[in-house]
Order: sequence, then structure tokens, then C-alpha cells
Amino acid sequence: MTDQEILDVLLKAALAVEGALTDFKGSGLSGRRPTQYLLDEVADEAAIAVLLEAGFSVFSEESGMQGEGNLTVVIDPVDGSTNCDRGIPFFCTSLAVVEAQSLRAGLVRSLTTGVTYSATKGGGAYRNGLPIAPSKQQDLSQAIVGVNGLYPKQFLWRQTRSMGAAALEMCLVADGSLDGFFQAPPACVHPWDYLAAMLICQEAGAVVRAIDDEVLVLIEAIPRHPIVAATAELANAIEEELSRRP
Repeated sequence: MTDQEILDVLLKAALAVEGALTDFKGSGLSGRRPTQYLLDEVADEAAIAVLLEAGFSVFSEESGMQGEGNLTVVIDPVDGSTNCDRGIPFFCTSLAVVEAQSLRAGLVRSLTTGVTYSATKGGGAYRNGLPIAPSKQQDLSQAIVGVNGLYPKQFLWRQTRSMGAAALEMCLVADGSLDGFFQAPPACVHPWDYLAAMLICQEAGAVVRAIDDEVLVLIEAIPRHPIVAATAELANAIEEELSRRP
């Protein structure tokens, strides 16, 4: 399967989620898994059907591992599902393709605006089909940083944004809208939250790091924290400042 064919399937899955949520009228938690909403189940069913039909194996936040194949899609059908359930217009579908323990492709689509970020390994990163690049900001004191979780210490940067969908926030780093992203301890993210956006950031020219050197590319329900996404210079500055603080 070519890179473009892979991206076409990922977009088709994201559009299936979009359609399923448009038709869905329920709300509230599912009661089957902590923090899972009814909308998560609806979205998962729509996306999985597309991905399995295309011959992928799938590792989903909502339903675990399904199918067989050399290409595995790691998916969060709705990243920011609390936002979605409450009507806050900032949530997305995140899909990453892993081949032989390496990221092959990634796609993140905003389910409110339709803005779509995509990348393939060695092929660059794009927003709605146009190339993107991260901010050139290197001065941490002037940076605007997205933060997932509650950071109890004085902010190290000029302004903070906390919007509730890590994949989409990391993509805002890739296109330069945010200067950086910080996963504040003790909050964590899982591979389905960050893998697609990680490749998009890397292909755009940013870096994504676990400060404690944890392996990030994996197909397991294992939390990772803290994670920094930024240009290399700004990521170094964030790590340096954090290392100085107890």
C-alpha cells in the first residue's frame, strides 16, 4: 500500500467518525470503562469498520487490538471526548500507522473545523494539503505553550493554553500556532493520543520527547509523561528549566 493510499484510508475513517457523531444524539458516560463516553463507542465502531475493511490491524483506545496485518493503526476515535460531550468545539480523530515498530503515517482531523493534518515518514507534514513548519521562537520566556494537565509551579513561558485534546494541540506546534506543548506531570498521555501528532511534528521540523527518555513508539496501553513538543531549541530550554526545579 502506498503512502497516499494509507492517508486516503485514514481520512475515510476520520470522515466516518464525523458522520457517525453528526447522527448521534446521546450524551454522557458509557459506564463500561472509566472516562469513556457513549460517543466514543459510536465513533470507534465507525472508524474500525473502515480500517478493518482496508486490511489494517487496529489498536484503539476504545476497543483494543483487532484484525491482522503488517500495518497497525493506533487510533483515538475522539481525542477530546469530554469537550465533544460538553459541546466545547475542540476535539479530533487521531490515527497513526505503525509498521515494524516505526511510524509510517499519521493523520489528525479536527471534528469541528475539518482542518486535517497529515504526514508520512520522510514525506513532510501538511495542513489541509499545504506544507507546514513550526514556530521559530527560541526564547522560552516569550513562548506560548499548550499544557495538558495541571502544572502546579510558576509558568516558565509567557502564556499557556490548555484545550483538552493533546493530538490537536501538538499539531498546532507543527504548524507554528503554538510554540510548544508540555504534558504536565502527573498527567499522562497514551500512544493513541500522541503518535499521529508526533510524526506530524517531526516531519514539520519539531521534536517530540519524553523528558525521562521513555520509548514513545509502541502499541500498548502504557502511559507516557511528561512529553514536550517544540523546536529542538525550545524543547531544550523547557527540559533545562524543568531539571532545575524539584
